[in-house]
Amino acid sequence: MTKFFTYSTALLAGLALLGSTQRADAQQFSKRKQYTSIGFNLSAMNYFGDLNPQTNFASFRAGDTRYNLGLSITHRFFPRVSGRFGVNYGRITGDDSKSANPGGEDSRYRYTRNMNFRNDIYEASGVMIVDLIENRNNYLKRPDFVPYLFAGVAAFYHDPKGKDANGNYVDLQALKTENVDYSKTQIAIPFGGGVRYRINRNLDASFEIGFRKTFTGYLDDVSGNYADLSGKSAQAQYFGGYAGGASGKGITDTSTGVAGGFVPGAKRGQGKTDWYTVTGFSLNYILTPKIKNPKFR
Repeated sequence: MTKFFTYSTALLAGLALLGSTQRADAQQFSKRKQYTSIGFNLSAMNYFGDLNPQTNFASFRAGDTRYNLGLSITHRFFPRVSGRFGVNYGRITGDDSKSANPGGEDSRYRYTRNMNFRNDIYEASGVMIVDLIENRNNYLKRPDFVPYLFAGVAAFYHDPKGKDANGNYVDLQALKTENVDYSKTQIAIPFGGGVRYRINRNLDASFEIGFRKTFTGYLDDVSGNYADLSGKSAQAQYFGGYAGGASGKGITDTSTGVAGGFVPGAKRGQGKTDWYTVTGFSLNYILTPKIKNPKFR
């Protein structure tokens, strides 16, 4: 994931540099050619973290895909550069019992961990969009097909929950299953690319793939080592896999645990930050700009 962070930082810097060069076109691309659009998107949402089938970044389980809905407003400033503000709501999920192979050499311990979660994410983002095909004209003469790249910054609120033995979802952050009081409000770096297609005079359709580099490893409530949860609630011991917990999951692992749970200090997660992705379609309606005609005397 370090490589992806490096790529995202380089992409953001590159887009910023390209955006600054566009200011030279400001005189040719007057405000009369700028325009604003509003959009609605319906997307698929996935996550990459400790509850994936494999520990590598590219590993994900299609059955864990969930929906994402969003609204956005975009303003075109220069022939290639636009700014977009958007709000999104979506869900990510994962389950060791479904994603981890109990017979796999590297996945057996994750199956034994038997963790599950779902997380509702509310995101607000601001990104810069750079079209790979420029449009020096107004919106009426925009190209029919335009690939583009984007990058920016986002803030999101997340709320990881786990299903207990009775089938009820429980707030995991409040349980402090690793004795870590992480925040539900976080920052992410959104980046990616897409293609935009002109449907008619005022309507565009887009397909976009977006990555979110976060700075937390607790989207799934799993990151570090098993904690000593003696004295904590039965739910904390259950989800934290505490050895000897009254509501233990019946775990037995010869290398890291005993019947009833894992030994405190044993490895629980990879200690890496989690990611999530938003992939889908959007419709964008261009608000017809008001054209002021010059007054003649």
